[in-house]
Amino acid sequence: MSSLYEYSSSLKKKTKWHGDHNHNDHRMNLHAGLLSVFYENGSLRYISMGNNELIRMIYSAVRDKEWLTIYPEISGEEFEQHSDSFRIRYNCKYKSDEINFSARYLIEGHSDNSLIFSFEGEAINTFEKSRIGFCVLHPVEGCSGNPCNITHSDGNSETLAFPVYISPDQPFTDIKSMKWKVDGSECTLIFSGDVFETEDQRNWTDNSYKTYCTPQSLPCPATISKGQKISQRIELKVEPGVVNTIGDKDEIRISVSPEKSFDMPHIGIGRSTRSVALTENEIGVLKNINFDHYRVDLYLFSTVWREEADKAADEAVKLNYPLELALFFDENSIRQSDDFITWVTDRKPVVSLISLFHKTESVTSDRLTDSVAPRLKQVLPQVMIVCGTNANFAQLNGNFPSSGFIDQICYSVHPQEHASDNSTLVENLQAQAYSVESAMQFAEGRGIWISPVNLQRRFNANVENYETPVSGNTFPPQADNRLMSLFAACWTAGSVKYLCEAGASGMTFFETAGERGIIQGDFDSRWPEQFKTVKGMIFPVCFVFQYLFKYKSFKVLKSNSSHPLYVDCLILADGKKVCMIISNFSSEKQKVIVEGLTGEFTFSQLNAESFAGSVSDIKWLENRQTMNISHNRKIILEPFSVSFIDGDFYLYK
Repeated sequence: MSSLYEYSSSLKKKTKWHGDHNHNDHRMNLHAGLLSVFYENGSLRYISMGNNELIRMIYSAVRDKEWLTIYPEISGEEFEQHSDSFRIRYNCKYKSDEINFSARYLIEGHSDNSLIFSFEGEAINTFEKSRIGFCVLHPVEGCSGNPCNITHSDGNSETLAFPVYISPDQPFTDIKSMKWKVDGSECTLIFSGDVFETEDQRNWTDNSYKTYCTPQSLPCPATISKGQKISQRIELKVEPGVVNTIGDKDEIRISVSPEKSFDMPHIGIGRSTRSVALTENEIGVLKNINFDHYRVDLYLFSTVWREEADKAADEAVKLNYPLELALFFDENSIRQSDDFITWVTDRKPVVSLISLFHKTESVTSDRLTDSVAPRLKQVLPQVMIVCGTNANFAQLNGNFPSSGFIDQICYSVHPQEHASDNSTLVENLQAQAYSVESAMQFAEGRGIWISPVNLQRRFNANVENYETPVSGNTFPPQADNRLMSLFAACWTAGSVKYLCEAGASGMTFFETAGERGIIQGDFDSRWPEQFKTVKGMIFPVCFVFQYLFKYKSFKVLKSNSSHPLYVDCLILADGKKVCMIISNFSSEKQKVIVEGLTGEFTFSQLNAESFAGSVSDIKWLENRQTMNISHNRKIILEPFSVSFIDGDFYLYK
C-alpha cells in the first residue's frame, strides 16, 4: 500500500481544469534584494520581506469562454540566479479543442527590491476567451482594511481600502498602478498592456484579493483573431520598512485561546452520486460514524425523482441518519411541492432540514420560499427551512434572501475555483471562515449552513445552478483523486476547524461511498487509472469524522498556528478533557509545540507507515498504537500526517 500512499499524495491533473494555475516540477527559492520569492511552474509565490507576506502570487492565465483554464505546457526554461537577483525565461503553449495560444515569459528580480514579470504572446488560431493575462493575488492577512492608493488610466488617483468583509463588487477598478503598505513596507505595482481591476476572491473561498486584467464590464467572452499579439508587463517595487526575521519553521507553535469557544455544529454526509445504492455492508460501516444528517438532492422537475427519493429514504432509515433534503423546483413549484408533500405523507421519512433551490435561479427567491415553505411546514412543522445558493458564496453575496420563513442561510464550499495545487487548497482554508463571518453580517441572525463541502466543484456556476449526471466513461470533473489520500484528511480537519471557529451552525461533507466518498465501498474504482483504490478501502478522511463524533458534546476552542500553511490544529474540550487533530499539510517532517496546555496526553498518527493498515480496518482508531507524551515535548509530524491527541489537560493560568 505504500505506493498507493505516494501516488495519492502527489497526483496532478494535466488537462483543462477549473483553476488558474499550472502544475510542473520546477520550484526554487529566489531573492531580489530583501525580497524572498518562491518560483513554481511559471509563477511567483509568497513574495515576502522578512515575516511580511506582500504578494501571495503573480501568474498568468488563459481561460476559455466558460471560464475553464487551459493547462499550459511549459518549455525552454532558462534560469540565472544570484544571491540578490535572478532572471527566468520560459515558453508556454496553451492548447485545447478551441484555443491555441503561445507566449514567451520573462521574470526579473533586481537587487533594489523590485520584480518585473512580462510576456509576449500570439494567437495561433481564432478563438473566444474570457481572460488572457496576468493576475496578482494579495494576501488577506496584512491587507484587509488597509488603505490602497489607486492611479487610474486617466492619471487621476484615489485612496480606497482592501475590504474587511467580502465585497460583492470590485473594490478597485481601472487600475494603472496601486500603492499600499504592509507593516511599514510600501508596495507599488505598475501595470501595462491592459486595464486591471481587483476582486475579492473570498467570494469563492480563496484566501486573497485578486488584481487581474480585462475589466468584467467589457463583453465576455471576447474573440481573439489568428495572429493577434498580446503583451503585458507588471512591475513590483518595495520600499522596506522594519524587516523582521522570519520565525523558525523548524519549531511550529500551536497556541490555544480557551476563552474563545464554539458549539460543535451539525455535521452531515452527502448521498453517493454513483448509480448503485448502498450495500448492507457499506451501511454497516457508515452507520457507526454517527453523522448528524444525510443530504439528498431531489430534482422535483424530473420524472424519476420519487424513485431516487425512495432509495434515499430507505438508506437513511438503515443508516439511522435524518434527511437533509435539497429540493430543486422549476416554474411549476406549487404542483411540485404538492407532489413532494404527498410523498412525505406516504413515506413519513425523518427530515431535519429542507433546502429550497430553483432550476434556473442561482439564489433562492423570496417568491419561491413564500409560496413553498408554508406548505412544507404544515406537514413537517419541526423542519428547518434553508435558503440561499447551491453554488458559491459569490452567488449569494449581495443577493441574500430575506423571507420570514427562512431559518438558515446556505451556500456550498470547494477550494478549486481558481487553482488545483495542494498549496492553494491549504491557503484557502482560512477563507472558509471569512465567508461565514461575512454571511453573518447579512443573515439577520439566521444560522449559516455550509452544504456541501467538497474538494472539487460539482458544476460550473457560471453556466449552471445544479449538478447534472456526467456521461461517458472519462474521469468526472466533480471527483478529485486526492480524496482517498492523507492530504484530504488533513484538509478536511482544517475545513472543520475554520468553519467551526467562525460559528457555522451546520455543514455537509463529501459523499458516503465511491470516488467522491469517505470509503470506496464494495465496488472497485470505476476509473482505476485516475483513482487507484480497491474495493473495501477506508479513506483516511473517514477517521477524521470518526474521531470528531466521539466528542460531539465538546466545544471547539480557538487555536492558532505559527505556520498554518504547513501545520494547523483543531482543538475540542469539555472542561476536563482536551482532544486535538493536528494536520501536517506538507511533504516534510515538522516539529510542533502546543502552547497553553499542560499535562500528559496520548498521541497517535495516521501517516505513510500506518496508512496501509488503516485503509482496511474501520476500527483503526480503536486499535491504533498510541504513546504517552508530555505537554512540553516537541511533537514530530510525519509528511502528510494526521495526528490524534487527547488527555486530561489543564490550561495554563
